[in-house]
Amino acid sequence: MDLKEIQNLIKFVAKSGASEVKLEMEDVKITIKTTSDENKETTIVQQIPVNTAVTPQPVAPAQTTESTPAAPVADTSAAAEDNSNYITIKSPIIGTLYRKPSPDKPTFVEVGDTIKEGDVLCIIEAMKLFNEIESEVSGKIVKILTDDNSPVEFDQPLFLIDPS
Repeated sequence: MDLKEIQNLIKFVAKSGASEVKLEMEDVKITIKTTSDENKETTIVQQIPVNTAVTPQPVAPAQTTESTPAAPVADTSAAAEDNSNYITIKSPIIGTLYRKPSPDKPTFVEVGDTIKEGDVLCIIEAMKLFNEIESEVSGKIVKILTDDNSPVEFDQPLFLIDPS
């Protein structure tokens, strides 16, 4: 079971309203527990010691934010319209984002850089594992949405890319 399958399973369970799902396979055990009263979601992935590519990932509870006045909401919808022709690269896992391979090296990408499919955009450290986040599209970096050495959530937007 690869990372995308685990992420899809988490989304499916969250939408289904099930309170708990357990899945056991040869190389991995997954337990997903949800509580509807606070919309919290907990995922426990246990990897049986076999050399596999599955990365265990806990899912943090969804954070809620308070509503803001109507004027700022209008600004965000205008920004969304401006960004509609861009592709958003989102975080596939929870962890700490690093824009450089090491503190003394230059960043992987900057605004204005042209990238191609498979280029490393950043690294996300999750549970002491460093995961290279590669671009799934070719294009030009329009905006970097996160800072170096900052925590990121699952599905959090990281980069905006102009595919043209």
